[in-house]
Amino acid sequence: MATNWWSMFPDEVWEHVFSFLPPTGADRNAVSASCRSWYRLDRRSRRRLFVGNCYSVAPAEAARRFTAVREVEIKGKPHFADFNLVPREWGGAADAWVAAVAEAWPELEEIRLKRMVVDDDCLEVIGRSFRNLKVLGFVSCEGFSTSGLAAIARNCRNLRVLDLQETEVEDTCGHWLSCFPESFTSLVSLNIACLEGEVNVSVLERLVSRCTNLKTLKLNHAVPLDRLAGIIRRAPQLVDLGTSRFGGEQRTELYTKLDSAFSGCKELKSLSGIWEAVPSYLPTIYSVCDRLTSLNLSYATLQNPEILNLVSRCKNLQRLWVMDFIEDIGLEAVATSCKLLQELRVFPSDPYGAAQPIALTERGLVSVSAGCPMLHSVLYFCRQMTNEALLTVARNRPNLTRFRLCIIDPRTPDYVTHQPLDVGFSAIVESCKDLRRLSLSGLLTDRVFKSIGSSADCLEMLSVAFAGDSDAGLHYILSGCKSLRKLEIRDCPFGDKALLANAEKLETMRSLWMSSCYVSLGACRILAKRMPRLNVEVIDERRRGKWESLPDDCPVEKLYIYRTVAGPRSDTPPCVWTL
Repeated sequence: MATNWWSMFPDEVWEHVFSFLPPTGADRNAVSASCRSWYRLDRRSRRRLFVGNCYSVAPAEAARRFTAVREVEIKGKPHFADFNLVPREWGGAADAWVAAVAEAWPELEEIRLKRMVVDDDCLEVIGRSFRNLKVLGFVSCEGFSTSGLAAIARNCRNLRVLDLQETEVEDTCGHWLSCFPESFTSLVSLNIACLEGEVNVSVLERLVSRCTNLKTLKLNHAVPLDRLAGIIRRAPQLVDLGTSRFGGEQRTELYTKLDSAFSGCKELKSLSGIWEAVPSYLPTIYSVCDRLTSLNLSYATLQNPEILNLVSRCKNLQRLWVMDFIEDIGLEAVATSCKLLQELRVFPSDPYGAAQPIALTERGLVSVSAGCPMLHSVLYFCRQMTNEALLTVARNRPNLTRFRLCIIDPRTPDYVTHQPLDVGFSAIVESCKDLRRLSLSGLLTDRVFKSIGSSADCLEMLSVAFAGDSDAGLHYILSGCKSLRKLEIRDCPFGDKALLANAEKLETMRSLWMSSCYVSLGACRILAKRMPRLNVEVIDERRRGKWESLPDDCPVEKLYIYRTVAGPRSDTPPCVWTL
């Protein structure tokens, strides 16, 4: 029998087989690397391209490599940009990517960009180039204005999704929504919650009225509450709604209108909003609570008993984002009422501790872990934790895939025993075999990193701050954690020895970020010379040029290492030096 038995089947058969593979990921990449014919088939058949780092491949090369792409997602700045640890001028400009894909893939239907600098010219190009564009999404982007959005509205006649999440948009064109033509009816999802400027509500109402398939609508704070009821009535088919500012002095006629409007939303499953501390109108949404599967209160200053009354009515909730105003008593109600909960995020209302202390402790987390058997994703900000609580969470929820615990004061020990939290976090990684994302905080020694390296086989992303005793901690991580793709470290005693000893591991990862650690410029130079397929970027906002003259023992303030096939980038600002 011939060894290349697959050649017996025509390409059309294999293209159909490939269609069952995930659109991106290791499986498809492995198929592409199997043989030349499958490489060519993947080149012609791949419809979705994901680029986890915009500098990992040259835009023109990616466009040449794949000829049939219809969906593209690109990420720019490192994740720590969300915490203001990356210089604003670092890079991540989208213009080269937009120009390359506009020329190569005119039939592109979906563009999603995250943590990138997108200017109005980019939006003009997108509007002119992709007449079939259906999805345009920006997450944590910056650089453009409502004039650029006007270009999208004028030109993208088939747009179904316009999604602006946590994105900075300059208000230069208050009437941009009116640039959607009167014949435009295709919108299925519109998210403008991040916009700071005024919105022409009359134009918005007409747009909502004629887009009869609209399922997601997220409004910004500028939409007045007295117009919200009218907008909702025009779209009773909504599944996901983000309200405008929700509160203030109660007016009977407005209360009645809102109550009637929400009662008509028979399909609503997801609700979020900018809700104030004394929401007189909050009972108007009680009629939809029983159907909700997602509730985002991360911008709501609701406090008990209002928040308790609201959450306890959401029996089918699967995702809850909330501020720590919910307190332990509120999370105990969640544990009792929300048996289908899968994801919990609790954000700090006062991360600097200036206000009255909040009664949120480890008790609330333990309660939810005991009461919600389907819980698999946790982000939890608090001020105190114990090993016993973490052991209990690990026993209760071995199905956790994401666990991010943020103890607000660095290096805080177990407040009962005053011991490091090594035992508790070790129990999490040892019990939760499918854990893929982990954030550590509190007082931690190298012991916990030994557990992580030996037990966290599925871990893909790890974030560490103010932890560890020595270089051994970094060595345990890099020599273990076989699935690790992204590692973020700040203010830890990790340095040259572990970094150089595990240089080969960095080629299997997407990126490593280190700031305020014990890394020297000399070690970075050695690493860059030894591993040419890595970009080794030294970042220091205090230094602007003359990097070559610095001695090897010069400490590195910030280090960003990432795998690339494009070589050093050409757009580094003066505060960044690519070795």
